[in-house]
Amino acid sequence: MNIIAWVVLGLLAGAIAKAIYPGYQGGGILATIVLGIVGAFIGGTLGVLLTTGKLALATPTFSIPGLGLAVIGALIAIFIWYSFARRTV
Repeated sequence: MNIIAWVVLGLLAGAIAKAIYPGYQGGGILATIVLGIVGAFIGGTLGVLLTTGKLALATPTFSIPGLGLAVIGALIAIFIWYSFARRTV
């Protein structure tokens, strides 16, 4: 997948995950894109793990199921980020 598709998928997945996750999440558009891209890697890796049983770094395709995996991964990334951020404050 090329870089522009990653940015678009990251923006969509990050925005949807921030809308779903309860509470306030700071950060602007760049943080949302990075969150979505990290979420796409997490979701793609989990998708490969659940379907094949192998742990491999993967990204989902730019499709509706791929967006769903990216949103799930972004929700996991938000949860992990705020669980660590809460401890340091």
